Amino acid sequence: MSVERHIAGMLQQIARQQDIVEIAPQGSTPKAAALAHVAEQYGYTYGMAYRTGFKNSLVQVRMHRDPQPDARVHEAATITAHPQAGNGGTVPGLQQGSLKPLPEAVGAVAVLKDLITFDVMAQYVADRSQKAKGYLACAVLTVLLLIDRSPVEAVASGGAVALLFTVAFKVGEIRRGKIAQRLTAAGFLAVRDEQGSQRFLRPGQQLPGHTNPFAA
Repeated sequence: MSVERHIAGMLQQIARQQDIVEIAPQGSTPKAAALAHVAEQYGYTYGMAYRTGFKNSLVQVRMHRDPQPDARVHEAATITAHPQAGNGGTVPGLQQGSLKPLPEAVGAVAVLKDLITFDVMAQYVADRSQKAKGYLACAVLTVLLLIDRSPVEAVASGGAVALLFTVAFKVGEIRRGKIAQRLTAAGFLAVRDEQGSQRFLRPGQQLPGHTNPFAA
């Protein structure tokens, strides 16, 4: 899908004043972050991100419409400044004809990229039950290999897979921890959602859900 179609599709949702806007560029977190930044200029704020689609190839970002008056003023100013956005004209925060942020928007897009990556990685950073299932699979593999291989080969193969699991779990935890540090330094607050997963919110923002995520 072309850049213009990505932007036009999102702006059509925004023009209908939808409470929720879904952004799903094809598998690219930087593209998703750039589009999320554009949505913010129209009075939306980041809600959550996750992978979806065939083989989890899409990064889906959910933006929520901020009903506060300041957000609507910001939206009106953006529409005035970029009347042809999504139709070949300039787009707030992005270079003409691309999803690359302008110099003044690089920092904001980087923060959104961290928010998106942190949420997406929650699907892959294993909890205790996931780790138990992974190591159980290694044990089952070892038993199956014993059928037609020597005990030494079977144990070595099962152990190698278990080691890969361990390294993958640890690398994911370390990377997510570094992102959490950057978000905290940027002024975001760590909270737990209804499922117990860690999320980051701007000061004064609540977790989006059935209630107003912008209520005090």
